Amino acid sequence: MSQPAIENDDLAAAFARCFRGNDGERVLGHLRRITIDRRAAPDCSEAELRHLEGQRHLAAYIAQLVARGQLGSAL
Repeated sequence: MSQPAIENDDLAAAFARCFRGNDGERVLGHLRRITIDRRAAPDCSEAELRHLEGQRHLAAYIAQLVARGQLGSAL
């Protein structure tokens, strides 16, 4: 395994540890509600849409790292 892959696995494991348990699930749920599940108003500006999409991307990235770290720890 290459060095960057090992670092990515270590990072994913760290995210999984940080968001483990009830508090972690609560925080991830909150992030999902205020970003991914949030709907923009029909009259929102392009800047507002871009901002929301950036937030969604970050929340999805965090959730992806947590899931990957959990999967790695289950192996």
